[in-house]
Amino acid sequence: MSPRKRASRAGAGGRAGLPAIAKSGEALAGVFAALGDPTRLGLVAVLCAGGALSIAQLTANTDISRQGVTKHLQVLADAGVVRDVKQGRERLWQLEPGRIEEARRTLEIIGKQWEDALGRLKSFVEAS
Repeated sequence: MSPRKRASRAGAGGRAGLPAIAKSGEALAGVFAALGDPTRLGLVAVLCAGGALSIAQLTANTDISRQGVTKHLQVLADAGVVRDVKQGRERLWQLEPGRIEEARRTLEIIGKQWEDALGRLKSFVEAS
């Protein structure tokens, strides 16, 4: 088999998830950008463990001001990772699991494609 046909054939199977990733790429880029900040990632972890929490609860035992946490939560909300719910006079923030799940599935697809590419490289090197 020619190298061109081999490369074409090998790449075909690894592209199964590409349309889905490309379709939601901009939204997912926002999710990954929002989660790329350690403070925001920490807030997501706290919300995962604690459910809906107020700004006061999120800032307890931290060095971050309420205003700082509010700004970080707004970035996460803009990315679709969290949302606020009004409860009486208080706003509670909670995780929006849909975006996180979509990001997880995307990383799973990319990881599978990476494993496939490494397998093809290994086969190629061993055959040479």
